[in-house]
Amino acid sequence: MSSPTRIRALLVLLALATALLVVTTFDGSSAEGPPSSDFSELATLVENGEVDRVTFTQGSSVVTAETVDGETVQSVVPPGFTDEFAQQLLDSTRPITVDTATPASGFPWATILGTVLPLLLMVVLVWAILTRMGGGSGKRAKKQFTSRTRTDSDTSSVTFDDVAGASEAIVELNEIKQFLADPSRFHKYGAKIPKGVLLYGPPGTGKTLIARAVAGEAGAPFYTLSGSDFVETYAGVGASRVRALFEEARKNAPAIIFVDEIDAVGRHRGGGGGAGDQEREATLNQLLVEMDGFDVDSGVIFIAATNRPDILDKALLRPGRFDRQIAIETPDLAGRREIVAVHAKNKPLSEDVDIESIARQTPGFSGADIANLLNEAALLSARREKPFITQAEVEDALDRVVAGAERSSTTLSEKEKHVIAYHEAGHALVGHVLPNTDPIHKVTIIPRGRALGWTLALPERDKVLRSQSELSDEMAMLLGGRVAEELIFGDPTTGAVNDIERVTAIARAMVTTFGMSSTLGPQKFGVGVGESYAAQTSQNYSDIIAGKIDSEVQTMIDGAATEAREILTLHRPVLDTLAERLIEDETLNKDELAEIFAGLPVFQPDRDSDPRNQDPLPLDLRNEELSNS
Repeated sequence: MSSPTRIRALLVLLALATALLVVTTFDGSSAEGPPSSDFSELATLVENGEVDRVTFTQGSSVVTAETVDGETVQSVVPPGFTDEFAQQLLDSTRPITVDTATPASGFPWATILGTVLPLLLMVVLVWAILTRMGGGSGKRAKKQFTSRTRTDSDTSSVTFDDVAGASEAIVELNEIKQFLADPSRFHKYGAKIPKGVLLYGPPGTGKTLIARAVAGEAGAPFYTLSGSDFVETYAGVGASRVRALFEEARKNAPAIIFVDEIDAVGRHRGGGGGAGDQEREATLNQLLVEMDGFDVDSGVIFIAATNRPDILDKALLRPGRFDRQIAIETPDLAGRREIVAVHAKNKPLSEDVDIESIARQTPGFSGADIANLLNEAALLSARREKPFITQAEVEDALDRVVAGAERSSTTLSEKEKHVIAYHEAGHALVGHVLPNTDPIHKVTIIPRGRALGWTLALPERDKVLRSQSELSDEMAMLLGGRVAEELIFGDPTTGAVNDIERVTAIARAMVTTFGMSSTLGPQKFGVGVGESYAAQTSQNYSDIIAGKIDSEVQTMIDGAATEAREILTLHRPVLDTLAERLIEDETLNKDELAEIFAGLPVFQPDRDSDPRNQDPLPLDLRNEELSNS
């Protein structure tokens, strides 16, 4: 019987015992039960000579009288009236026989059942509740930990073949798999396999899946626990769970211990003095001790995952604990292609679905994002009752994932529709003619999510670095919508609020972080403060430098707006044509955009005031100059 069932049964018994107590207390058949008449009525009968016999009960104030008519009257003599009532019996005009009676003897079962049983049940109930809450003993804490540990019995079905887009991580972890499967191969060379492996990277990149694949490849038990499971209100429970975790893994070695979100318990110490921080630090200390205590020959590998490796305690990352740290980043084009193929295996795709196109349209997507994209496409196909998932469902799912669900209930006036059309047309036109922007893939004025319209630009290849010219062209493209509103209507709207926010962030990062200011040079301004996910910086420069930073940011933003205005003024007919097509069709794809943009020359911004922005010499000329010098 489970604990909740036992508690419910005890509650039922407690209710029955309480009812029995009430019944036995107010039962009219007991010796001290309620009298059949008042004492004044009995006294009146005695005074009138209508009583023939009176019987007193020993040890009680109850008196029973028999009248001349054969009736029985029972009453209770009030305190202080006993002598007066006895004298009244003696003075009665009619002789009255006075007797005494002994109360019926017997074991008081009703009293015991009505008083002792409820108290006993209440004690048992309180004990059961305290036991359910944990009790506080070390044995109970260990039992509570065991209930939280999850042993994945399906790891044998997960292998490296199920992991796509992380080839470098698989190569690193392949040694762990080989060690678990055949440790003698390494021991004969005197090699020691790393005790701990830290997987870090953005959410959804497959850190947990990769850890399961290692266990599946080696056929080892996989003990998984979240970092937050170690942190409890009760002191000492977290450390007890750490000890029990490693003890359990050693008993079933070779095995893998996987702790997800280890930053919940492994955050660096000394961040606060509260009781919660003290308990977390005690748990972290126990974790450090256990990682030092187990030998590599024990066959236990400790794998942890986190999204925030920068906040982990240094003692946790030192050699001998997490010897190997593997970055699991968002996949590149080849990795996304493999991930799409993996998640498309069990889905009925039509022949027009292009995996290469899906991979190119999802830069920056993690494995979880791509899985969600294909799942959304499957849901749309089911909603539309199609036999297969077509490219149209994939495109609609991409729009839904990137921009949000379509807001068909949003009603726009003709004026608002024209403003949005010119706004998005300004983005698309400026982005198309600038040489360092990504190709425009789609433009729509259909409201989605919090956007009333949006322009989708996708890179042709994955980028690791971004140049100053690319950032400047991106700022001009972002301001193209706002500038188009000013040129056409002369009255800008609030629709560019997100564009302005992004432009300001890019310009300030170029000045304070990337060192792309011709005035201030390559310097880093501002120091990061705290461990919050929000960007927080502390000023480490003078107010004079702060004014120069603001001036440089303003200059960059003004320059980007000027470039956008020049482009839109120069190609005003194309801007009008694009806006009219958007008003008519609402969505234009890359082929339709290519038709409208046909013949437009590339716009070359005038940024030669800074020698770093000048076009570099061709590689062969640079080599010739170097050889001549």
